[in-house]
Amino acid sequence: MAEKEGGVEQGHIKAGDNMGAKARVGGPTVGGGVVVEVREKKGPLRAAIPTMPFPLAVICLFLNTFIPGLGTFISAFTVLCGAHSELVSERGVCCVFWLNVAAALIQILTAVIMVGWIMSIFWGMDMVILASEWLSLYLLV
Repeated sequence: MAEKEGGVEQGHIKAGDNMGAKARVGGPTVGGGVVVEVREKKGPLRAAIPTMPFPLAVICLFLNTFIPGLGTFISAFTVLCGAHSELVSERGVCCVFWLNVAAALIQILTAVIMVGWIMSIFWGMDMVILASEWLSLYLLV
């Protein structure tokens, strides 16, 4: 990220940043702060979560809260109905569908030891977060 040159740390200029050429990754900015770039790397199950309409995502969260895996199972069918997912372009619709079904089965089978129930609730929260991000993007345009 940064190189030491003569005892002084030299940062790399970050392309495409709103702060222009003055912002360097790992280097100080004009205001005295440091610019940090963070990218989230998702596994195949997390990347397979579909982006659904907001009301449907809330229903899936509600179902996942009280019947672990049911909302995830329903969300798998939204992929077949055209819901977008990060993995659809890489692996195809059928693969993303089966990944969501597998996630639902994992949640159902491990709900007995509370792991699946907690995973199911977090999965539903991720659905709502994805739906709200999608909603906010289209409301701003």
